[in-house]
Amino acid sequence: MVQLTRENRSKFVKVKCPDCENEQTIFDRACTPVDCIVCGSNLATPTGGKAQIKAEIITAFE
Repeated sequence: MVQLTRENRSKFVKVKCPDCENEQTIFDRACTPVDCIVCGSNLATPTGGKAQIKAEIITAFE
């Protein structure tokens, strides 16, 4: 018997805003633009799959 397992390819990441140094947790496959909650700078832009993250990634949560 073959057992199929499916890996979770999406994760949350902690990023640091390049403008105000605020640390924020975002989803790496965001389907809407993600802005910094402090200064409003754009942190991630959706691309149809993985979001284009424009901030520095500090930690990735599995």
